[in-house]
Amino acid sequence: MLNDASALLFPNFEPFRQQVGEVEIAGVRGGSGPPLLLLHGHPQSHLIWHRVAPALADHFTVIATDLRGYGSSSAPPGNAGHERYSKRTMAQDQVALMAALGYRRFALCGHDRGARVSHRLCMDHPDAVSRAMLLDIAPTLAMYERTSMAFAAAYWHWFFLIQPAPFPETLINAEPDFYIQKLMGLRHAGLAAFAPDAMAAYTAAMRDPARVHAMCEDYRAAATIDLEHDRADREAGRRLALPLRVLWGEHGVVARCFEPLALWQEVAADVSGRALPCGHYIPEEAPEPLLEEMLGFFR
Repeated sequence: MLNDASALLFPNFEPFRQQVGEVEIAGVRGGSGPPLLLLHGHPQSHLIWHRVAPALADHFTVIATDLRGYGSSSAPPGNAGHERYSKRTMAQDQVALMAALGYRRFALCGHDRGARVSHRLCMDHPDAVSRAMLLDIAPTLAMYERTSMAFAAAYWHWFFLIQPAPFPETLINAEPDFYIQKLMGLRHAGLAAFAPDAMAAYTAAMRDPARVHAMCEDYRAAATIDLEHDRADREAGRRLALPLRVLWGEHGVVARCFEPLALWQEVAADVSGRALPCGHYIPEEAPEPLLEEMLGFFR
């Protein structure tokens, strides 16, 4: 089912593995009350939520999943147009999963790649989401269109992972531990922000060539088909209408290179947000201020 770290870090949660279309989505569910879906980022899994999920479960039915290609979910091979890892496809996975669990409408919080999936989910399935929170991202289209030297140097992996297969896969597979330690450890908080059991699980997943390929496909989709979908929304004048809360780390690259609140106001009608005292990995670096924000916003 899920790895040992999940049982250790989510002791009162029920693990699940649900078939949705061509993939199986793994995750945990716990608590009671209105449903709240939590989506993680790269190169991690649902384990990022272990410092906030128990307290959230006092107020919500918390569902924390692994995106396709990540954690313990299926990691199918990519295809030529990268549709299999488009945020549209990854969002559909989560909507189908929630429906299979009995939830047609839910609150949503996503970090990093999970926040990009959340953005697309809210655009494509507006009736499914009551309100959404996005952590430490600006809209993908805006970030690519406004790329600077400072951003490209700090988010080098955005431009490395989109190279044609099997170039990045081959290099990562040669030294997966080195790759993940540098990717995560060179940011504001270093590796000290991560629970050892969680970090061991992230590293174990990175040693699986199928997951490395899936992660690369996630980024290749972001630089191709996802931008087509975002441009189509912009050209049609489609904007998010639901209540949207955006948070970012004051010591992170998004804060340094972009104006996240202003950029989200370009694509959403009802948006608020602020910086939190941390870097990129908000759920693990700043769980207490994040929990305060989530309880205030989702309740």
